[in-house]
Amino acid sequence: MLGAGIGGLVTARLLRKRLDREHEVVLIDREAQHRFAPSFPWVAFGMRRPEQVTRRLAPLASKGITFLQAEVESIDPAARSVRTSKETLTGDHLILALGADLAPQNLPGFEPEAHSFYTLPGALALKGALDRFRGGKVVLFISSTPFKCPAAPYEGAFLLDAFLRRRGLRERSTITMVTPEPQPMPVAGPAVGAALVGMMEERGIAYRPKEKPQEVLGAERAVLLAGGERVPYDLLLGVPPHVAPAVVRAAGLTDASNYVPVRPDTLETAYEGVYAIGDVAAIKLGNGMMLPKAGVFAHFEAEVVAGNIAARVRGGGARERYDGRGYCWVEAGDGRAGFGGGNFYAPPAPAFRLVGPSRYQHWRKVLFEKYFLRKWFPSGSR
Repeated sequence: MLGAGIGGLVTARLLRKRLDREHEVVLIDREAQHRFAPSFPWVAFGMRRPEQVTRRLAPLASKGITFLQAEVESIDPAARSVRTSKETLTGDHLILALGADLAPQNLPGFEPEAHSFYTLPGALALKGALDRFRGGKVVLFISSTPFKCPAAPYEGAFLLDAFLRRRGLRERSTITMVTPEPQPMPVAGPAVGAALVGMMEERGIAYRPKEKPQEVLGAERAVLLAGGERVPYDLLLGVPPHVAPAVVRAAGLTDASNYVPVRPDTLETAYEGVYAIGDVAAIKLGNGMMLPKAGVFAHFEAEVVAGNIAARVRGGGARERYDGRGYCWVEAGDGRAGFGGGNFYAPPAPAFRLVGPSRYQHWRKVLFEKYFLRKWFPSGSR
């Protein structure tokens, strides 16, 4: 397994559970810790501390998983071989779960002007900026699509609104959301988009769809849009551009989507015994859009891949199929959240429904966070 995010972690744990100990399960990641990305917005707004959302990976050895902390330097998919900064390994099965890399350098001026909660250090830096903020123009922008967790920027807007109201700063602040998307979470359908637009309108958040940021003009403190307009800011939050990891591109695994094409039901790539799950994978839906990049999809895909590999190792046939299901919570601030779910493989377009927001759904999200970190990490991982 390459990558110890949600997809790689779940695959490794399930394979270890289903295979005899004569079969080695190796998990490779450049980091020593797993950082639970769905909780990063909570870190940015002071609702979590870093140690609450991180777990050490070395204790996975107690569950029979070989963890190698190393940088993946090259991949030979035909040979199912991986060269790392420490050693070269060849396996009977290879699972790519390296995610999507953040590429802020691809939008001129993004760094150092824009804050982002798409990394844990970024979330902590944003928390510091929010603590110092005394009111003014706040701009949230999405650099380009696709990006991880389609709901996250909108969660950021709602959490920001609630944060400023608690601090008594909302009346002297404006919040503007700028995005190249035609609507929020477009793959989920027009009803979901309209619901999120309505939530922004209720909170006085200005929404500007179909506007692509071209450059961040730090000297002017403004975001330059593709049409030439400048959107001024006092505090800037952004979703950086995303790209497939360079090592994946160099291996010739990507297609025109710039990610790894896979069979939608089994997550198999064009190479025998090589799978791609989670954010690094490209799955085109019936309506021409792509399956979103989010941890829930990586989790369900991991279950399918682990089940099929285990079946093949035992001499049986691969029977498990990913059916396109997915869900997500949308934090709305003030201890409330919406919840959406559905079948993204449904023809002719994903069948997705959003409910809430409510306190009940917020606490469901809190309980899921605790459940995930307890279920998939052995004691002693903190």
